[in-house]
Amino acid sequence: MRPQHPISAAQDWRWSKDPLLATVHNHIVDYPTPINLSYWWGLGSLAGICLGIQLVTGIFLAMHYAANIDLAFDSVEHIMRDVSNGWFVRYVHANGASVFFIVVYLHMFRGLYYGSYMYPRQHVWGSGMTIMLLMMATAFMGYVLPWGQMSLWGATVITNLFSAIPVVGASVVEVLWGGFAVDNPTLNRFFSLHYLLPFAIAAMAIVHLSLVHQHGSNTPLGTETMTSRIPFYPYLYVKDLLGFFGLLIIFAYLVHWEPNSLGHPDNYIEANPMVTPPHIVPEWYFLPYYAILRSIPDKLGGVIAMGLAIVVIALLPVVNTSELRSTAFRPLYKIGFYLFAANATILGYIGGEVVEEPFITLGQVSALCYFAFFLVFVPALGYVEGKWLGLRD
Repeated sequence: MRPQHPISAAQDWRWSKDPLLATVHNHIVDYPTPINLSYWWGLGSLAGICLGIQLVTGIFLAMHYAANIDLAFDSVEHIMRDVSNGWFVRYVHANGASVFFIVVYLHMFRGLYYGSYMYPRQHVWGSGMTIMLLMMATAFMGYVLPWGQMSLWGATVITNLFSAIPVVGASVVEVLWGGFAVDNPTLNRFFSLHYLLPFAIAAMAIVHLSLVHQHGSNTPLGTETMTSRIPFYPYLYVKDLLGFFGLLIIFAYLVHWEPNSLGHPDNYIEANPMVTPPHIVPEWYFLPYYAILRSIPDKLGGVIAMGLAIVVIALLPVVNTSELRSTAFRPLYKIGFYLFAANATILGYIGGEVVEEPFITLGQVSALCYFAFFLVFVPALGYVEGKWLGLRD
């Protein structure tokens, strides 16, 4: 495809002769973008920037990190104290994981609010969920690498969950550990996978972007017309640029003023298998799922519930029955969405608290509301709206 607005005949010829330039031009510069996109649509590009930051800083950290239980903790301290600007690279990478999850969660909530999971973009939603699963696996393994107290015991607790799987559970745990406890083979495996998975995320991000461009971006009004679209550059890139500068401000604040605010202080204590921390918790971005896990008294039931908490999000294109896309025309769905967002926040808070009353009961109620939103509210509301609009008998 030739660009719609060539600047010169020479550039027009170059774009037509060079497939790489033509692809970049068609998917970035001259990409037909809905004219009414808001700033929320810049979260996808911000997620790509976060991924790039994590890849670059992770490669530099790997140059000095030692994947050995006797050296890992000291190697991180060596990076922080002895390597030139090592503290900066380490803090950018550590806080970058949190910022990455913030951007991706906001991106998902935006898609949930504006119905971006509906046909014909169900494959876009599925690829996005695949990216999130890869991110969660990568972040969990990265949390183990500093080999602090929370690294060791967090890995022990989470990997032990697989023992709840009938018949093969114990074997799966031994494969993850590389032995009979979280030890040096475990750290080596997690380091290798933590280094590899970001490249898988990058590959899936390319697939995700190509699927988005196959049908075009969704709009705040949920319209599918191509008549009100303009080239991304030079008209709409400024919205992404504003988000980029906002991201830089957040990074600067976290790295220079609050570098450890999103981490756990116990991880600055070297791992000791003989001392169990009083309260083992994962990173903040896993807390809602951790709360759902703890809300079920049975171990296997908790693992299944935690897994289903992610599966039900991926199944949104299947369980949705509404003919309307945008929340602008769905007042009841808008109320349900905000209640769901509040409930997810409550789950995150409960996940960081001690397992005692009233947090046990509150967690069970919140977990029930979480699943009710996807499995009851969303499909039932579609039929109600269909009745109101005369789309269903």
